[in-house]
Amino acid sequence: MITKKNHLLLALVFILIGTCDSWAQRQVWPKADNKWNQQIWDAKWILHPSANARDYGVFLFRKSFELHTPAPEFIIHLSADNRYRLFVNGRRILEGPARSDPNHWFYESIDIGPLLKTGKNQLAVQVWNMGSYMPHAQMSVKTGLIIQGEGSVESLVNTNTSWKVTRDMAFKPLAQAGTGTVVGPGDSFDASLHPFNWESVYFDDSLWQNAGMVGNGIPAGVFGSWDWQLTPRPIPFMDSDTVKFQKVVRTENIRLSPEVREKLNWVIPANTRCRILLDNRVLTNAYPRMTVSNGKGARIQLEYAEALYDENNEKGNRQEITGKKIKQAFKDQWTVGGGEFREFTTLWFRTYRYVELDIQTASEALEIENFDGIYTAYPFQELAQIKIDHPFVRDIWETGWRTARLCAGETYYDCPYYEQLQYVGDTRIQALISLYVSGDDRLMRNAIRQFAQSQLPNGLTQSRYPSGRMQIIPTFSLIWVSMIYDYWMHRDDEAFIKQYLHQIGNVLNWYDQHLNSRNLLDNMSWWNFVDWSFGEWSPHKPIGGVPQNGYQGETTLISLQYAYTLQLAEKIFAYFDQEERAKQCQHQAEQVLSAVMASSWDKERRMLQDAPGQNVFSQHTQALAILCGLFSNTEAKSLFKRMTNTEAIIPCTYYFRFYLNRVMDELNLGQDYLDGLVHWKQMLDLGLTTFAETPEPTRSDCHAWSASPNYDLLAFIAGIKPGSPGFKTVLVQPDPGNLKYLDVKVPHPEGLIHLKMTLNKNNEYDVSVALPQGVNGEFLLEGQGRPLHPGSQVFKIKKQIK
Repeated sequence: MITKKNHLLLALVFILIGTCDSWAQRQVWPKADNKWNQQIWDAKWILHPSANARDYGVFLFRKSFELHTPAPEFIIHLSADNRYRLFVNGRRILEGPARSDPNHWFYESIDIGPLLKTGKNQLAVQVWNMGSYMPHAQMSVKTGLIIQGEGSVESLVNTNTSWKVTRDMAFKPLAQAGTGTVVGPGDSFDASLHPFNWESVYFDDSLWQNAGMVGNGIPAGVFGSWDWQLTPRPIPFMDSDTVKFQKVVRTENIRLSPEVREKLNWVIPANTRCRILLDNRVLTNAYPRMTVSNGKGARIQLEYAEALYDENNEKGNRQEITGKKIKQAFKDQWTVGGGEFREFTTLWFRTYRYVELDIQTASEALEIENFDGIYTAYPFQELAQIKIDHPFVRDIWETGWRTARLCAGETYYDCPYYEQLQYVGDTRIQALISLYVSGDDRLMRNAIRQFAQSQLPNGLTQSRYPSGRMQIIPTFSLIWVSMIYDYWMHRDDEAFIKQYLHQIGNVLNWYDQHLNSRNLLDNMSWWNFVDWSFGEWSPHKPIGGVPQNGYQGETTLISLQYAYTLQLAEKIFAYFDQEERAKQCQHQAEQVLSAVMASSWDKERRMLQDAPGQNVFSQHTQALAILCGLFSNTEAKSLFKRMTNTEAIIPCTYYFRFYLNRVMDELNLGQDYLDGLVHWKQMLDLGLTTFAETPEPTRSDCHAWSASPNYDLLAFIAGIKPGSPGFKTVLVQPDPGNLKYLDVKVPHPEGLIHLKMTLNKNNEYDVSVALPQGVNGEFLLEGQGRPLHPGSQVFKIKKQIK
């Protein structure tokens, strides 16, 4: 006899084996001579034989096969359009494919041998197509699935018409109001229509149809089907772990005892309408997962929010809930079909701190056995460490790293809640954070490559990619060149850089064509976004973030950004022996900078105008001018003081402060930077657990460009930077300001760099530096230098009195 307690134990077992965090995924990395990317596959792209392949739909595929001997290794390659979820003998194993475009469609390679057994085995794949509801970041041709086994035994599972398929009628798209459709629809799921346990070995699929073949079985692979050009996934599988809600914070029309509230195990009586608000304490990305029993006909609506809103439509302190509600939130809706221990989850992850359940039961009580989430993110490891005597840097570091992690999945995301798009401007900052905190460069390489693949015939990259909806921000094409410069300086990977030299030239050529006779950029097309600053930038603009004359007329600010990029490109071209191109960049930059000073210097304000003859000034223009070397060190420091101590200037917001911080770094203004961290402390004081897109009022509570302190503290305050291209040598040039203690570790391709500095009673720094084996460098502090060798070294440096 199975008792209620036995049922619960079985449910817990099912939960454990039903999630991808329960099994160490054995990803197979393609070798350099990867034959699967060079030949036509025997497997065929398959689909439902009668469903429209471009409409919304969720499809279930199954393949049974027998093994006569154990399979210590069983490698398969698989992909799908739009998305898939793989099950092996009932276990949820993998989700994919990593997002890309049809000309570079990723497939995953995985060894499922440890999950197989002698006798009957089962592969099951859930495939879905969002159709017209597709997220902006998702590209597609049409619904399809392909699996190719590595060898003769593995070929048993090659996709063909022997596979069984059915359409899962339980799913319908749930259109969103208020949040837009950028990240796709919510799920409307009717459990009474779903074939539970369909992924198990013993499920009877005899009434299912045989799969059809895409294009009458055109061979797949790079030289096969023209629909998807398959290429190996270049990034690792995502992290996956269980995340538990921290507490129930509010209920309506139901009373939950303290013990039941915390266990998230509740009974909702029949014919009851109630609400339950849960707080995860911190923002997270997860697939919500609920196990329920009975309650046939009950409706469960889930609303996900970064923050609650008051009656004035303001967020205020994110910790406070009194008088606040979820507004215009992303939603899912589940209809219960009865039965014991039925598990519900979503097709795509959700971002939430708060989740509100709106539950309406029918004639049967509903028992919620468990409610949690399956966390998902790129598997960055936090290798960097920082300890300094600063009152709130530790909290800023932890919050910044959480922000960066939630904004990194199969691509970098600008924000996980609203868009999930990989924008160039955001990604440059995110990539540097990744390099410095984790040392993992794979997602950065993937981003650089994908932006290159987005380049248009006119020379501009798309501003965000992959994306099924084109958007052009020309200034982001310049930032893509800066990203390549960053990678060149931090990684010894010349072959990777060389392949983009021509495309760098294409970007610069587009800008060259927009210079007028005065050598200023003029009448620029597209959306010339610089920062979410407003003031004088805002009036009469169809869309925000564009500086004076950014749409029409001569622009000083963007001309400076072009010159800044030309200077970086000059260094790249010179390194790769393209001297003529390097000289062209140098000459062009000099002409633009000369034109800027002649046309835009305001003698009274002693600043550069954002546009010639316009009485509009921004920190952005002054910062770029300093970075371009237009002023001596003394002049630059004077300009910096003026531009940061007046209200009559358009300030940088969190995004462009990254470039303002580069100015402070160049001018050795470490204490000014540390004082400026008060802007991040203000976000912490408002209860944010990630950093926001803009100062209040902000749309997104999680925007990776605002996590820049996680880079700045390591590269600027600790001063650990490449001393030469490829990080072949190290420059340690700390700028500790008034700090008395600094202990930092930073990953390098050859190992960890460790810097420790303590100010002693003699006003000297006791310095300890450890470099990886084979790496030399230089230590500089306030004009005092020391050569650095591999391994550890200890010395003293006198602190200069300023």
